[in-house]
Amino acid sequence: MKLLSWNVNGLRAIVKKGFNEVVSDQNPDIMGIQETKLQAGQLDLTLPGYHQYYNDAERKGYSGTAVFTKAEPLDLYLGIHAPELEHEGRTITLEYPDFYFITCYAPNSGSNEARMAFRMDWDTAFQAYLNDLDTKKPVILCGDLNVAHQDIDLKHPDHHRGDAGFTDGERHNFSALLQNGFIDTFRTQHPDLGGAYSWWDYRYRARQSNAGWRIDYFVTSERLLPNISKTAILPAVMGSDHCPVELDLQGMSLVKPLDN
Repeated sequence: MKLLSWNVNGLRAIVKKGFNEVVSDQNPDIMGIQETKLQAGQLDLTLPGYHQYYNDAERKGYSGTAVFTKAEPLDLYLGIHAPELEHEGRTITLEYPDFYFITCYAPNSGSNEARMAFRMDWDTAFQAYLNDLDTKKPVILCGDLNVAHQDIDLKHPDHHRGDAGFTDGERHNFSALLQNGFIDTFRTQHPDLGGAYSWWDYRYRARQSNAGWRIDYFVTSERLLPNISKTAILPAVMGSDHCPVELDLQGMSLVKPLDN
């Protein structure tokens, strides 16, 4: 089973930059999308063989998530059981017989105290949500989690220490998640691989010099570790300031695929 995750930085924009061709070439079973930046009716996207699910932010042109999947889920849920935090369209959960699949666009903590407080509240509520799901069946979480966990996960850690996405609080919360029965699948397979980034600031021509951050993840329940056959970052795929990340799982599959 092949899974992809991609912060597209505007789904309407990236459709004009070869998005459908990327989906066709990569042929994922499920694809989690972040930062769709649209509302219902603003895009008529044709993806043969895929069911499409969206969670739009209340604010126009902001945030938003989507999932494209070859198999209809047993159930679908938008949110994290925290209504006060759910107006930005940041998660979609699909339930399948053997696992939950979640796409997530975590809040950016920004540069003001109010947004950092929102991020800390989000982390607490989201981890409680993941922990609850994990008691029922394994969890596969993907998305732009807006945190570089370790120094190895960004090009200039000393320069960016304390910046949004690399604060002590955000990193601590991610560590707490990993200490509570979850794994960072890419770092589990590649513990010492530097220079592996998934986001580059459009300013400063950062992608050309690979001055990036690894803030896009597949995080799974620890008990899925034996099923992991491949983890990858796909920097050659263009169209966004992020690139897709990939997780392949063996011994797992979807049900009721659509006829192409």
